[in-house]
Amino acid sequence: MMGMARVASSSSMSSSLSSMSSSFSSSSAASLVTTSLGDAPITIELPRPYDTHLCEPPSTTVTTTPAEIEKFFKTTYLMRRMEIACDVLYKGKFIRGFCHLYDGQEAIIVGIEAALTWNDSIVTSYRDHCTHLGRGGNIKEVIAELLGKAPGCSKGNGGSMHMYRKETNFYGGNGIVGAQVPLGAGLAFGHKYRNDNCVAITMYGDGAANQGQIFEAMNMAALWDLPCIFVCENNHYGMGTAEWRSAKSPEYYKRGDYIPGIKIDGMDCLSVKQGFAFAKEFALKNGPIIVEADTYRYHGHSMSDPGSTYRTRDEISGVRQERDPVDRMRKLLIDVVGTSPDQIKAWEKELRKEVDDAVEFAKNAPLPPDAQLYENIYVDGKGIEARGVEISNVNVLG
Repeated sequence: MMGMARVASSSSMSSSLSSMSSSFSSSSAASLVTTSLGDAPITIELPRPYDTHLCEPPSTTVTTTPAEIEKFFKTTYLMRRMEIACDVLYKGKFIRGFCHLYDGQEAIIVGIEAALTWNDSIVTSYRDHCTHLGRGGNIKEVIAELLGKAPGCSKGNGGSMHMYRKETNFYGGNGIVGAQVPLGAGLAFGHKYRNDNCVAITMYGDGAANQGQIFEAMNMAALWDLPCIFVCENNHYGMGTAEWRSAKSPEYYKRGDYIPGIKIDGMDCLSVKQGFAFAKEFALKNGPIIVEADTYRYHGHSMSDPGSTYRTRDEISGVRQERDPVDRMRKLLIDVVGTSPDQIKAWEKELRKEVDDAVEFAKNAPLPPDAQLYENIYVDGKGIEARGVEISNVNVLG
């Protein structure tokens, strides 16, 4: 069930819900896709309630607009097509090394960006392709980075796990499991120090949730009342280990003990939007909060994991049929907004072409110059030389 919907007058909306709807216009996906539908307010009743720990839950009635639902659909669909293209490129050996895909989890970053601004900070794990898009990046620079090409978002140096966009306060893409969580607490400390009315989002998976550094970061954030939102993206498998096998208490939103928490439907853009608007307001007033996003990844942990040895294909297809984030937005467009299936198919065709064009661009893009191997090591090159190797056409720094 998609929940009941009705057109609402502006007088019936609370100011907080109004701000949540308008915030999306200044966030990332606004620059990623364009919309053509109107802005008449609609209220949607969420099909799943919020579970909370040490705090009151937000309302399950969400205010949105036809344009926002269109934007949510187009953005999740575009992210999905990009990750499918990455699968093909990896299997074709265009992408080498680690590659962790986000298909199934797209609603989390889309909903987050609907509730935040780019003045808020985000740091995440190695499953970061769509997070980069959410922070205003484009598909060409993501695919180029995956192929190790010079126009990539990290100039071809980082690959799948190390995307970064400082100008919109996206601090990676981190390859060490859980290591980004203390960095997120540090970003939150910076926001509190500057008193800039912003929060830091620090994201990790259920597979990292038992690490000591996470609890150390939570303790410090609670001691100093930092505006930090700890986000556990619970896709229910840490690599190939089910949550119930690795965690005595898999209710991750309660794992902060003295830190309040909320569990949201991480496969529903509207639920995520409402939940993170609540979390941001809470964190600015009270200090840290934990958000557990209940989600699911369709691919394996990485491209080297077939994803079928520790779960059944029926389980995967069941989640696709019942909870897929792209399909949820498609159904809202048809059933609530009244968009025709033909119009949706036309949008899908345009978005597929955008991904295809980005793939061709990346394939034809140049590799980074050899001299780049010696850059970004020290601020001052210190006269670096490589011993015991022959280096040609490389300028030694100094």
